[in-house]
Amino acid sequence: MSLRLLVWPLALVLLAVAAAVYLTWPERIDAAQLPAHEADLANGERLFWAGGCASCHAAPGAKGEDKLLLAGGLELKTPFGSFTVPNLSSDPQAGIGGWSDADFVTAMVKGTSPDGRHYYPSFPYASYRHMRLEDLIDLKAFLDTLPPSDARNGDHDLAFPYSIRAGLGAWKLLYLGQPAPPVPDSDDPLVARGAYLVTGAGHCAECHTPRDAFGGLDSARWLAGGPDPEGGDGAIPNITPSQAGIGGWSAADIAYYLESGFTPDFDSVGGSMASVQENWAKVPDEDRRAVAAYLKAIAPLP
Repeated sequence: MSLRLLVWPLALVLLAVAAAVYLTWPERIDAAQLPAHEADLANGERLFWAGGCASCHAAPGAKGEDKLLLAGGLELKTPFGSFTVPNLSSDPQAGIGGWSDADFVTAMVKGTSPDGRHYYPSFPYASYRHMRLEDLIDLKAFLDTLPPSDARNGDHDLAFPYSIRAGLGAWKLLYLGQPAPPVPDSDDPLVARGAYLVTGAGHCAECHTPRDAFGGLDSARWLAGGPDPEGGDGAIPNITPSQAGIGGWSAADIAYYLESGFTPDFDSVGGSMASVQENWAKVPDEDRRAVAAYLKAIAPLP
């Protein structure tokens, strides 16, 4: 075969590689793209509890006020390997105290680190990307008020090929372009607020929606429950208003459960949901009622 005949196939391969690199390159949000906004610490704290930041980022075993020391270190065991939760404290070196608002928003919306690496979606930016940028700026401002920790945690321990971080660009192409589930047709402003909280800050679907083989959420089974995403033997329950889910619960039952941890049949919250419920007990009552209104308005799924 002549050299000339080899040139075109080689050129096409190089062009395909260049296109793949371009399409999967980590994206950033620049400071100029952020809205002019004066941070609201009270709203930032409200979103902190709705988002359950302390549930993952507090040191393992932390209780009470110690849960506000976001030193990280928790290991999340999944079918893809073990993910180590990072330090989210205000420490400027070990934590995120040295991050700009643009750094933080980029991480939450694009899943990209300040040094330009893809984050693994064990950090649920696939949900956080639905949050308003103003809310993310408020959340960062509140995080900056929390105590610093100089804890430095280990790396993830992942099996091949999941250990190849560059491949996450292709994952983002598949899943970050998907729109948020439509808000149910309702005149109730609580439903719209609940949709925003469940889909974004609350990231409820990250546990309550089953995943496909690549770890992406199966949007056709939105909130219908499924296997434990951490690979445990248990299942995460269906929270749609079907008989298989919480169809027998009233909106008041759901709101009270989030506040108190008690179900309508006087059982109490358990497992990983216990920490989630503790967080939701700290948000305003109107937000718990909003989540309840939304969960009663979505399509029931078996």
